[in-house]
Amino acid sequence: MQLRHFLPLAFCVLLAFPATAQERANEEIRASPNAVVGQTIGMTDVLITYGRPSVRDRDIFGDLVPYDAVWRTGANEATTIAFSEDVMIEGQPLAAGTYSLFTIPGEDEWTVIFNNVANQWGAYDYDEASDVLRVTVEAEESDYSELMTFSFDEVGETSGELVLHWDETAVPITIATGS
Repeated sequence: MQLRHFLPLAFCVLLAFPATAQERANEEIRASPNAVVGQTIGMTDVLITYGRPSVRDRDIFGDLVPYDAVWRTGANEATTIAFSEDVMIEGQPLAAGTYSLFTIPGEDEWTVIFNNVANQWGAYDYDEASDVLRVTVEAEESDYSELMTFSFDEVGETSGELVLHWDETAVPITIATGS
């Protein structure tokens, strides 16, 4: 990985976690712990910061997370996704930068939303006017996952699949790069 790609994303990681031991001591342990996952696709670095809720014997999609309503796609702060270079999401262009990642779950299809306001709590102040891109993807049945997880599957030289996985649902999102 080239240093020029790594530095902006490393900065995002630093923002995701308290900077000092004192700040950490003043926090409470979260029921939905924070996580960061990153992947280089071609020459483009992708970094996701999110809260990982658990199923905990709850009905998730269609109940805890309602269908046809904007969801923060995780717990606590809005999930953020950063790209070091311009990308294509499901064939649609998206400029390099950091975005909040919202979704609108459906029984079969989900709307994936990239919003310009990266630092916000949940979806309480979500404003559709700040959306930069919306794409529709098909949800899939999958093996059970207690904790919500983002992973990168089928990563090639210029494209990869980002997968949101929780409960028995997987939501794949195709990311392609120019290099």
